[in-house]
Amino acid sequence: MTAMNPDGASGPMIAGGGANNPMVAAVAACWALLLGMALVMLGNGLQASLLGVRAMLEGFPTTATGFVMSGYFAGFAAGSTLAPKLVARVGHIRVFAALASLASIVALLHVVFLTPVSWTAMRLATGFCYAGIYVVAESWLNDRVTNELRGQLLSVYMVVGLAGMAAGPLLLNAADPGGFLLFVAVSILVSLALIPILLTASPAPRFDTTAKVSLRQLYRISPLGVLGCVATGLSNGALVGMGAVYAENAGLSLAQISFFMSAAILGGVALQWPIGHLSDRFDRRRVMIVVTLAAALAAGAAVAVAGHSVWGLLALVGLFGALSFPLYSLSLAHTNDHLTPEQMVGASSSLVLVTGAGATLGPIGAALAMSFLGTAGFFWFLALVHVALGGFALYRMARRAGMPPEEQGPHVYVPRTSPVAVAIALESAQDQTPDE
Repeated sequence: MTAMNPDGASGPMIAGGGANNPMVAAVAACWALLLGMALVMLGNGLQASLLGVRAMLEGFPTTATGFVMSGYFAGFAAGSTLAPKLVARVGHIRVFAALASLASIVALLHVVFLTPVSWTAMRLATGFCYAGIYVVAESWLNDRVTNELRGQLLSVYMVVGLAGMAAGPLLLNAADPGGFLLFVAVSILVSLALIPILLTASPAPRFDTTAKVSLRQLYRISPLGVLGCVATGLSNGALVGMGAVYAENAGLSLAQISFFMSAAILGGVALQWPIGHLSDRFDRRRVMIVVTLAAALAAGAAVAVAGHSVWGLLALVGLFGALSFPLYSLSLAHTNDHLTPEQMVGASSSLVLVTGAGATLGPIGAALAMSFLGTAGFFWFLALVHVALGGFALYRMARRAGMPPEEQGPHVYVPRTSPVAVAIALESAQDQTPDE
């Protein structure tokens, strides 16, 4: 395979050989993309927390705020499906520039039209834009290296993105959320992301078409994998979309709200490898049951601690994130265990779609729980989702014999993102599976 070098000349892709440190060379070739995506994720992390706080300051009802925040995930799901077609028509560079510019503009419009309906429409547009940006960035990343380094480079990309996402809420402390400066900051960050990418972009990669796997077929193959993606979408959508709203209602200061959101995201990174490693050695369903029920216990403990210890609450939301976020990768790996190599990449779009559906309903469900049960309803909703997933996993264990650990494919960490990253992760898992 060949691709363009950073200077635009045609040449071989970066491979595992031919260089003293091929991974460093791969990262160096993608520095502009990584820097741009770090800025995008920094702005995204700030905007998600800012809107939750500002909605409360504007007096939006909690349920209305839930619908507002769900708009992002609905737009994201639509963008994940439509963006590849748009890229195929007009090209990567134009799509990236157009969507980043639109996201930058929409960020500013939030302070012009201060109503739940307009904000919901803006979140739809923002989610669509970010989905398209991720599709472009991740397909570009996928094209820069050969298979032996693709999984490693994807991991670097994820670490950079999650670091930006976790740092974003901390910027809440830079200005008054009741003003307009933080919205300007989001717009600037997204606009700045355009500069390194557009100035150093090599000719765009092509999309490879893959055979699709329908949702019905995917559910027949792996019911637990599909419902695991739905459940993690519900949980992650509620946590990211309504976490700042919960923290505001719980009486946390602005600084504490920023720490609350950052702790949840950083916690999601902490146990990814240990949990994934355990799932490679034991029946994944057993690991999933233990992890999801432990997450439910952490959510229940947060209800008891809230109002008594801020630091205890921060520790528990970090623990919850550490247990909850890895369930997406576990669900993907469990599904992957039951797919043929030809089905793996084609299944990625369907898995992202069902996760997006769950994430769209997550903020609404959390908001309704808070409306009926008070502020504590936020964590009760999260606990219920995880108890339900654990119960379904127990049911599936009674219905189907477990796959021997030695026959399972390796676990590959991937956050909830575009179908491109999921496809890369599934391909990497297949590459790591020894031939029979």
